[in-house]
Amino acid sequence: MPPLETVSQKVDLNRYLGKWYEIARYDNAFQKDCVASMATYSMRPDGNISVLNQCRVSTLEGELKSAEGKAWVVDPATNAKLKVSFFWPFSGDYWIIELGEHYEYAVVGHPNRKYLWILSRTPQMNDARYNEILNRLASTHCYDTTRLVKTPQPSHLQSSKDD
Repeated sequence: MPPLETVSQKVDLNRYLGKWYEIARYDNAFQKDCVASMATYSMRPDGNISVLNQCRVSTLEGELKSAEGKAWVVDPATNAKLKVSFFWPFSGDYWIIELGEHYEYAVVGHPNRKYLWILSRTPQMNDARYNEILNRLASTHCYDTTRLVKTPQPSHLQSSKDD
């Protein structure tokens, strides 16, 4: 399998900050029973990024579960390769492999393709965009898209614009 490529443009971290809704992911142990998953990124005084991951347990009305961590850039030439840590000294790779022109969606992967997340600024993503991303994940990034699990999000959060 070819090495995983990140986005070609330099990621503007200030534009990347803020709230992201999880549209789909590869199943993983640390998100077991998570629905309505979202991540909020903010700049820390030390130049690193605060990460707040939240989800509801089992149902959209379930208990709110949170994890706080930090991220830091490991490739300043692109800002597309980061490390994320929730439990020091353990950290994981967080590679931005796709990014919408207006930072309206992002696809985050891992160099060994063990993890994958499709993120959006809105709780839902239109089917056309989602399918385009799936096609690129399979053809360009060599991901097995049959392993993706869509993440339920509350419909009352739907934005007025079509993602």
